[in-house]
Amino acid sequence: MIKIPDAIRSASGLALFLLLPLHASANTLSVPADAVVAFQVIDDLVLEGESGRRDDILLRPVSADEAATHELPEYCVVVGDALQDGDRLRVTAKALTCVETEGSDSDIYNGEISAAAYEMDGSYGLAVCDASRCALTSDHVFHLKLAKGLEIEEQDNPSARINEQRRQADGAGVANPVPADRPDPDSN
Repeated sequence: MIKIPDAIRSASGLALFLLLPLHASANTLSVPADAVVAFQVIDDLVLEGESGRRDDILLRPVSADEAATHELPEYCVVVGDALQDGDRLRVTAKALTCVETEGSDSDIYNGEISAAAYEMDGSYGLAVCDASRCALTSDHVFHLKLAKGLEIEEQDNPSARINEQRRQADGAGVANPVPADRPDPDSN
């Protein structure tokens, strides 16, 4: 039996420990500060009278917008707030959840975002208000400009582990065991 000195074993363990964070940080959703992403509201938004504010509105990214500098994954939901300010609607984004899929794998990103809405012509706020009413329809495309960069680590995805167990064809998976060889109860 060969004995490995404690110093070598400790150095090997330290090297492995230092490599783990590099692997864990490989899946990060990154978007730089000042990036411009096209968005729409999910549901029509109407603000009238003294209720010139709505919190927790839902936004979704729009792909293939030539004026946008960046795109988010197709399956994203951004939560924001809307405030009427004269003839403009000020929309700010505060949180996002994205699911990026590739084949049967999916990565989940959930975190904070700091961004404000701009019209397609670059003017701050959305020109969807008159004196007492704002109406932002779900087909109105606008830009969100990030105030600070976005760096969100991939979240744990328990369903991915369950799906991996199910895909194991040899029956080693907990959720997909190979049926035992038993006699058919209907045969004589």
